[in-house]
Amino acid sequence: MIREICTDEAFLTQKAEPATANDLGVVQDLLDTLIAHKDGCVGMAANMIGINKRIIAFDNEGEHMIMFNPVIVKRAGPYEAEEGCLSLTGTRKAKRFQTIKVQWQNEKFQTRLKTFIGWTAEIIQHEIDHCEGIII
Repeated sequence: MIREICTDEAFLTQKAEPATANDLGVVQDLLDTLIAHKDGCVGMAANMIGINKRIIAFDNEGEHMIMFNPVIVKRAGPYEAEEGCLSLTGTRKAKRFQTIKVQWQNEKFQTRLKTFIGWTAEIIQHEIDHCEGIII
């Protein structure tokens, strides 16, 4: 189901609760909402659709990817970026890293670890900021 985009900064600045297997139903709403906004959005965190759980969905080089409880465990190559967000008006500057290593759980709650670079890494960093209650 396509959900309304949350713009409540008081809600968006709350740190997300860890996701559990009980939150698997959130995934379809997150993907449906992301796809509905594909012209102006490449990633979403669950809090952007009003669910305060540590779940993100994003475009990973043309395919959608879901991460439960993502954490960046390594960063390299800092740079300054300017990003927009469906939940906020305008664009904002943000410090990002060219390469990140992320640990997360998949839909079966198996732990995964992978290095991401470039644009995909920037998307993931933006969405993990949402999980941390950081609005750029």
